[in-house]
Amino acid sequence: MSNSVAIITGASQGIGQATAQRLARDFSALVLVARNRANLEETAQAVRAAGAQALVIGADLAEPQAAQAVVDQALGAFGRIDALLNIAGAVPQIDLFEMTDAQWEDGLALKLHGARRLTIAAWPALREAKGSVVLMSGNSAVFPKAPYAAVGTINAAIVALAKAFSDRGITDGVQVNSVLPGPVMTGRRLSYLKHWAPLHGVSVEEATARFLKQAGIARYGEPEEIAELMAFLVSPGARWMTGSTLRMDGGEVKSI
Repeated sequence: MSNSVAIITGASQGIGQATAQRLARDFSALVLVARNRANLEETAQAVRAAGAQALVIGADLAEPQAAQAVVDQALGAFGRIDALLNIAGAVPQIDLFEMTDAQWEDGLALKLHGARRLTIAAWPALREAKGSVVLMSGNSAVFPKAPYAAVGTINAAIVALAKAFSDRGITDGVQVNSVLPGPVMTGRRLSYLKHWAPLHGVSVEEATARFLKQAGIARYGEPEEIAELMAFLVSPGARWMTGSTLRMDGGEVKSI
């Protein structure tokens, strides 16, 4: 995919970072977006080592003006946008009856509205390029539970938003899909396990085994595995796939 440009949000860590490193093999230039600029520079080094150009943009996509600024910088640097991968947005796992209005708003501002605004801002360039969009959701979209109420609600909204964009994309020639990862061993998940384990008098290994048993899976996924799916979705071989919600979860969701 020579002379092609992708914007990746949440590229400073976890799935976003893995996706950037994977797409560096396919795209000529990547626009890396996240709040943590220092970590973005690490991602950019890996991207450049793989042979792609990298533009680092430290931005908080929860801010309404950030989306257009990212698009303007991307077009100013490379002149086109062929793919947009909306990965940014960690939502706190707080019980339905304990989560405050401010915490709800924070989750919505970045993961839902940040992705919505960025997709709209990039749409004219994506329409011109006949490009692709991926929105990151999660398994909780299909089985929301009280302890993870905000995560499930916002992830379900992401799936609906992707469907709406894909409907417009049929007319405009823009491909849009959403991805539902199951439990993935990111740095954030490992930190949570290290925090949870001593509070419950168990080792990190025992805590991991408990969560895997609860999820009904053999192991956690790796960010690189989700990155492969993301790479496929924005590749020429996936062009007829649009409006789809793809689950990659090690079998966590048992329903058909």
